[in-house]
Amino acid sequence: MALETTFRDLSVCLHQLHDGLNELQVTLGDKPPKDEAALADGLESAVLDLMGTLHEARKASLNARRAVGHPVDLDRARRALTFCQERFHRIEQQFASDLVSYEKLKELARLGNERRAWLPWASMVKQGIEQCRQPIELTSTALAACWQELAERLGTTNITMQATNVGQQIKMPASVTADLEAEGVT
Repeated sequence: MALETTFRDLSVCLHQLHDGLNELQVTLGDKPPKDEAALADGLESAVLDLMGTLHEARKASLNARRAVGHPVDLDRARRALTFCQERFHRIEQQFASDLVSYEKLKELARLGNERRAWLPWASMVKQGIEQCRQPIELTSTALAACWQELAERLGTTNITMQATNVGQQIKMPASVTADLEAEGVT
């Protein structure tokens, strides 16, 4: 698959995850009136944290996507993808511990069973949480594809030439420069 297409797919997956979390956030805010539950507040806070981290991941994904456009800057793409990967890993961890863990889902079911007014809310929240699983899995797969494409590109020698008013400027990755210097080429 083409490098740009792979990075575009990552952006699409992150957008779908954003949509899923946004829907979950709306559902969480639609709790029964005139009643409070600490679980509801905790879940709302967790989703807000996830949305903030996701915003950072989406921004990094966009930067990586721009870096693989013309002219290609693989080092910039690598750095942006690394940042995106770190943020996504945090999202996976937060999702697992704060939303979809056995304990959280058990608390959600208990709240619905103990307070009948909360039963429809708890069911909708559980469904919203479950609907976020697929975009997370797809994003994980898209990130792996980006890394594979990037590794394949970085595995080849990448030399660019740029004309300036003084002469020509040749840019090579540091690894290539080091190899050439070791061979006595300057």
